[in-house]
Amino acid sequence: MGFDVGVVAFNPEGWGPPDTAPAPASLGGGAAAASIPFAPFSRSDKLGRIADWTRNPAGPAALAAASRDSVFDFTSLDDSLAASAEDSSFRLVDAKPPPRHPRFGPKWRFNQRPQLPQRRDEEVEARRREAEKERARRDRHYQQNRRSYHPQHNRGGASSSAKPSVDIQPEWTMLEQIPFSSFSKLSFAVADQPEDTLVCGAIEYYDRAFDRVNPKAERRLERFKSRNFFKVTTTDDPVIRRLAENDTATVFATDAILAALMCAPRSVQSWDIVIQRVGNKLFFDKRDGSQLDLLTVNETAQEPLPEAKEDINSAHSLAVEATYINQNFSQQVLLRDDEKVTFDEPNPFASEGEEAASVGYRYRRWKLDDEISIVARCEVHAVNADPGGGRQFLTLNALNEFDPKITGVDWRQKLETQRGAVLATELKNNANKLARWTCQALLAGADMMKLGYVSRVHPRDHYNHTILTVMGYKPRDFATQINLNTANMWGIVKSIVDICMKFEEGKYVLVKDPAKPQVRIYEVPSDAFENDYVEEPLPEEEQVRPPSDDVDATAEEMDAAAEAEANNVAVAAGGEVENSAEATVA
Repeated sequence: MGFDVGVVAFNPEGWGPPDTAPAPASLGGGAAAASIPFAPFSRSDKLGRIADWTRNPAGPAALAAASRDSVFDFTSLDDSLAASAEDSSFRLVDAKPPPRHPRFGPKWRFNQRPQLPQRRDEEVEARRREAEKERARRDRHYQQNRRSYHPQHNRGGASSSAKPSVDIQPEWTMLEQIPFSSFSKLSFAVADQPEDTLVCGAIEYYDRAFDRVNPKAERRLERFKSRNFFKVTTTDDPVIRRLAENDTATVFATDAILAALMCAPRSVQSWDIVIQRVGNKLFFDKRDGSQLDLLTVNETAQEPLPEAKEDINSAHSLAVEATYINQNFSQQVLLRDDEKVTFDEPNPFASEGEEAASVGYRYRRWKLDDEISIVARCEVHAVNADPGGGRQFLTLNALNEFDPKITGVDWRQKLETQRGAVLATELKNNANKLARWTCQALLAGADMMKLGYVSRVHPRDHYNHTILTVMGYKPRDFATQINLNTANMWGIVKSIVDICMKFEEGKYVLVKDPAKPQVRIYEVPSDAFENDYVEEPLPEEEQVRPPSDDVDATAEEMDAAAEAEANNVAVAAGGEVENSAEATVA
């Protein structure tokens, strides 16, 4: 069966069917067919599909409608026919990101506002500049925090420009480097209670009237220039020398040195301890003018103190001021009368006729194990009579306020109503100092520790001070309050002693790193740190003497020189030579 193409009209004038061409027979022909409009088009027009063989219409009617639309309705071809002709399994890939949810309310509120491109760019640039300023401020604040307090406590670390407490010489050999993180894991329980091997000095009774001092009835801080305070190191102590000769212990130290070791993880500023290994004994010493002789102020605070020493609020100036306040406070709160509590021996450091401060030295011994025992010189500052008729030993220390604008808490306003807030601020700013005082009270076996709150009369006057109040705490309860673990304290000391016992005989120095939370142990020459010592004369039997003949000759020459000098003096005075001896005597 063939395919009938039908009649195709010829157009001699152009392209396409002529205007007078008869309508196709499929459209019905005749007059009805002549009235059907024929859409004109040109070769530049984009035509759609004329025939779609991929579709399967439902019936002849659908096919006729599709054919009619495809032939005569070119305007709706791309929208209706082309869209319906696509395969149902075909999917377009949408590369646009999903719409973001509005953060602050409906999005349509913002879309209703006309956005100007130039204005939006200015706002973005302004936000960027503000973000850079905020980032720079945070970085500056972070660096200040690192200079002021402990990274692990504090929090942060010390400044990289901070110097160690002792100059590290190039010939020193570093033997150990111990981070503070390892100290927190140590624990050691001392089995036996300490025993007093000897007690020296004399102490006075505490004046209970100072327990009633308050900011409204403050007391002026007095100065005690006539009383002498002694900061004698371990090897210069005659009592410790005597105990070492008698093999009373293997390790010797003072309470200040042991407290520095026990509270090392809380420290920020640099300090050092000299360690001497002599035979099977260890001596923990401090240098003359060591940092351990001064009390730190705001060591663990967030805001750093000025570095210029001439500033009255610098770290060095405040340390000297705090030490001066602490010494005077410990003598002012006593009953200054003839009644004192004397111990086995007098003060070992005071000369005859010299007035010493009220201090009692308890030389206590702890047994660490079967081979190692430690003797430490501990201090108590006062005594108090308890209701039972016994005696209570006290330690006396003072906190000082220098500028309420820097600390953020005004003691004169807060001490009466918010004592807890004042103490919490001091625990944050002076964590290491308060922990050391608590350690010293525990080592000395004190029954009570008194803390005085001393403030400047005026923030810019660092010479005159007043006592605002005095608070008392039991050392063990206060240690629990400040999270001071006695087992960890002794664990640190035991670990350092074990390390040093492995060294050979010689001199070593333990230095707290000024920029990192760690300590280092260096081996130093035997004559290190002795440049400031005064050389003592040799004993008479060790002095080199000239021969006897030379001695006689020298004596005769000295007599002749003396006689000639006497004659010259007599002549100059207008006298006679015979009376030269009398003139010389005159």
